[in-house]
Amino acid sequence: MDAPTLDHPTLAVVKAAFPNVRFLATSFRDMTMLVVPAEHTHEVLRFLRDNPSCDYNFLVDLFGVDYLEYPIEQPARFAVGYQLLSHQHERRIVVKTYLQPSIDTSGIAADPALELASVCDLWPGAEWPEREVFDMFGIRFKNHPDLRRILLWKDYPAHPLRKDYPLRGRGEREHFAVVGRDSR
Repeated sequence: MDAPTLDHPTLAVVKAAFPNVRFLATSFRDMTMLVVPAEHTHEVLRFLRDNPSCDYNFLVDLFGVDYLEYPIEQPARFAVGYQLLSHQHERRIVVKTYLQPSIDTSGIAADPALELASVCDLWPGAEWPEREVFDMFGIRFKNHPDLRRILLWKDYPAHPLRKDYPLRGRGEREHFAVVGRDSR
């Protein structure tokens, strides 16, 4: 049996534009994913937006994933994904990049390996999703206009969507007074 081929028209254009970059690509249920090395993510995303044969003018979603204890082996623990849409060509593609922590990630300390270039300069709507990925996973975005927590208070001691974060928390709720309906 022959190996399946990926026929998404964007893949050939990207590979021709970046001949020295090693890409991985996969497709599942008509959604094509392009895996890009972290150091090339911003330039590939800029190319996908600016090249007329690609013209991915809309960032549909930006998300983080923690693959700790995932049943299928992954290249790294964390991933950041960008779901893009081209209105002109009526195409979608997901661009994913993997990040491997270089230090113990259970605390709030900034890990230099968990850093990507911000895409707010390409899609201004990426500002809040990047802040959410930072808040929940601890992945930092270089050159972000306002990288601070968006869902939790600024001194929150962890990143709760990491798989090593306890389901019941680390006692954060016990330090606050209960506010009832009659409290002012």
